Amino acid sequence: MHEREFRAFVSIAETGRMDAAARQLGYSQPAITYQIKCLERSLGFKLFTRHPSGARLTGDGRMILPSVRAVLMLIDSIREPHGDRSGELPEEGVAGGTALPLVRRRTA
Repeated sequence: MHEREFRAFVSIAETGRMDAAARQLGYSQPAITYQIKCLERSLGFKLFTRHPSGARLTGDGRMILPSVRAVLMLIDSIREPHGDRSGELPEEGVAGGTALPLVRRRTA
């Protein structure tokens, strides 16, 4: 499972159309379709039913939508404090920030 797949999933759920989601995210429609197929394969269930008028969430899709939104919010919040500095450490360094306690909890 990848972030881009999650973003495609949420965009389709919100717009109800794969072509609209593709435009919104700057992808081609085949790319969006592929991302959803990959996500469905990873999860082991269908997320949408396809109709000529668009795509509708399945019961499983509706069930996981809040969790996927939460994951994307977490990803966005992790990136937010670091801005566009592409990999640079924050001014105060790792020890002065919140990264060190998170690493300790993970490895302990």
